[in-house]
Amino acid sequence: MQISFGEAAMKSRPSLILLAAIALGSCSSGPEGPSVMKVDKPFAAAGSIEMQLDGGDYTIRASPDEHIRVSFAGNTGNATADLGTNGTHAILAIKDTPHSNFRATVEVPATADLTVHLSGGNLDVAAIAGNKDIDSKAGNVGIAIPNSSDYGAVDAAVAVGNLNAGPFGDSGSGLSPHLKWSGSGKYTLRASLGAGNLELKH
Repeated sequence: MQISFGEAAMKSRPSLILLAAIALGSCSSGPEGPSVMKVDKPFAAAGSIEMQLDGGDYTIRASPDEHIRVSFAGNTGNATADLGTNGTHAILAIKDTPHSNFRATVEVPATADLTVHLSGGNLDVAAIAGNKDIDSKAGNVGIAIPNSSDYGAVDAAVAVGNLNAGPFGDSGSGLSPHLKWSGSGKYTLRASLGAGNLELKH
């Protein structure tokens, strides 16, 4: 097992962190409104799901069955959700989201390989078994890791901000904190964030 952080990661950069925080702000404001179901399609477990997400607050969690479901809440504006499936591969695109108070919940089978591209905002990925490739330009990203032994390789980096490695060891903050970890599990995790907070959670 190897864990490595660059030297720059271990040096505090308060001004950079403050700048990132100001730039990010919060995508959420106002009271929680009723959720609206936008997509509900069957999809087999252990498939691969790619998501292209415009800015907003997102929760990705396990579905109680083998379906992909998408629901919107808050200020939904003209946002759309387009889901295409082909065998064991699915592509979800959420577009034209409002600039504030847009929230979405995406339910996927409990075992799935996830590729997520978020333009900015907040992302919370609950316990989903499978490979993960996640990137966001700015915001807060949390990824649940119930069992670190499920993973064989982890590569996580933040350009400016905080990286909490959780079950994989050390954490870093400031300029370019970077985690590389290797284990005996079968899954891989790659996470990249431009500015903000990245947390790998127990």
